[in-house]
Amino acid sequence: MSVRIGINPLTWTNDDLPALGAETPLSTCLSEGKQAGYSGFELGNKFPRDAAVLGPILAEYDLKLVSGWYSGKLLEHDLDAEIAAIQDHLNLLKTLGATEMVYCEVTGCIHGDQEAPLSDRPVINDPAVWASWGAALTKLAEYTQSQGVRLAYHHHMGTVVQSEADVDKLMENTDDALGLLLDTGHLTCAGGDPIAVQKRYANRINHVHCKDVRRVVLDEVNNRGKSFLNGVLDGLFTVPGDGCIDYATLFKGLKESNYSGWLVVEAEQDPAVANPLKYATMGYENLRKLCADAGIEVVV
Repeated sequence: MSVRIGINPLTWTNDDLPALGAETPLSTCLSEGKQAGYSGFELGNKFPRDAAVLGPILAEYDLKLVSGWYSGKLLEHDLDAEIAAIQDHLNLLKTLGATEMVYCEVTGCIHGDQEAPLSDRPVINDPAVWASWGAALTKLAEYTQSQGVRLAYHHHMGTVVQSEADVDKLMENTDDALGLLLDTGHLTCAGGDPIAVQKRYANRINHVHCKDVRRVVLDEVNNRGKSFLNGVLDGLFTVPGDGCIDYATLFKGLKESNYSGWLVVEAEQDPAVANPLKYATMGYENLRKLCADAGIEVVV
């Protein structure tokens, strides 16, 4: 088994809070990411969405396209409408060699609302809705898989799949065509256990986001009912190895399950407070050491 280490441009410039890193050009993200050691990038809001334009830019820095977030609306759309809506994004990933699509249902989501407390997030309580939505997700995943790109469902704060219990319901109501993106930071913030989830769904995990959590800030966010974005501004997240998550045990689990794919540093912080190159380098070096200690081979 082997893995590759990538990064999300959130370290430099934020999609949900565009003012963070607004002045930072894409060239800085890519050059500093390459300098820090990364093999690839996920998409961000400054990336061209034309493969003929983006491909040469990534090649200039000897970087691969890892994946890219898609805001799903299967709770609003029927399956045919969602397949139609996803085409441009799917074709961009396919053309540039990405084999996973980061997919998250955003119907009713509140993670982009700086005034909304996390307690306002949408919840699915009806088992029939879980069943029908899960069936549609499975069919969507089967379709993208037939096109060479596997869905990696991103459980995310402020959305209908946030908690560990939500992840369990998602897995129960879908089949193996739908992959699971394990995001250590989001699951920890939701009160879940990323190590337990990794063990339980090892055969479904096809993408891993590595962000760490500052426990003191998380406690403050929970105690004061803060929004997701205000938590980010307060320093909720950091790079792996700089917070409270037991990455050593997690990586032993990834080794045991023969995980083979991307490990992506995705630790949104205020770049004016957390120097992007410094933290990108720290994240890369920490992941390399964690892989080495767990016996996981890293390739470029």
